[in-house]
Amino acid sequence: MNRPGRLAIGVLGAGRVGAVLGAALRRAGHEIVGATGVSEESRDRIDALLPGVPVLEPDVLVRQADLVLLTVPDDSIAAVTAGLASLGAWRPGQIVVHTSGRFGTEALADAAAAGALPLAIHPAMTFTGTSLDLDRLTDAVFAVSAPAPVLPIAQALVVEMGGEPMTIEDSARPAYHAALVHGANHVVTALTQAGAQLARIGVEEPGRLLGPLVHASVEGALAEAPGAVASLTGPVVRGDAGTVAAHLSALAGQTEMLHAYRAMARATADLALSGGRIGPAAYADIIATLGADT
Repeated sequence: MNRPGRLAIGVLGAGRVGAVLGAALRRAGHEIVGATGVSEESRDRIDALLPGVPVLEPDVLVRQADLVLLTVPDDSIAAVTAGLASLGAWRPGQIVVHTSGRFGTEALADAAAAGALPLAIHPAMTFTGTSLDLDRLTDAVFAVSAPAPVLPIAQALVVEMGGEPMTIEDSARPAYHAALVHGANHVVTALTQAGAQLARIGVEEPGRLLGPLVHASVEGALAEAPGAVASLTGPVVRGDAGTVAAHLSALAGQTEMLHAYRAMARATADLALSGGRIGPAAYADIIATLGADT
């Protein structure tokens, strides 16, 4: 039997996020009436995650859907929304959802002007674009932003996908997204650089060496209250300027990692000083050793 409140959903942009969220909503009992996909990769993803769902043109898809998952790149959201508005595709009462962390509902202004209900729902997780992501949605936190009368719709959709909704004001979305990018994407960059450095000196399995250390560091940092620095370790926190100098020497000629090391070491020194882990003299020695990032 059909459950009440089921929606006809269109996935406009079957990238890693769109296809997975579409599959999650389908699993919750909603009907996926169509998806858009230009690349071969997107069409393969539709076949794998949304079998039997037709590939439609954007305006055709929007006209058929009660809810549109607008999962296109951040910088395209407003332009795509405006283009569809110029075609008269949006209609009153229709729900339109984008999944950008950066934007609130202002990016959907042209759809809202046509009477559509704008929702911003951003899952705070990374996606592979495969069925593995469906289980990972369980207990994931989703940042939701929407006008107050329709906020419960956004929250209910998140719960149906297995996640936990967290309300973020539209104006706070850029700061929220910057925090996530810094805490996740930049960590991947640092680990990639660290792994490459270990491989250069002959370590065959860098991940095996880094894994226990990184997991312990991340778990310690996440367990602390915001602003706490008890989990900070390493030469900067010890005020060991000689070790930092040796690191800089070892990284000479590796421009990208050297820049990143200097920037993060300065940030670590600032955090350690403000948290009382090192004194002003040790801090000054570390900063002098780091020198200018040329």
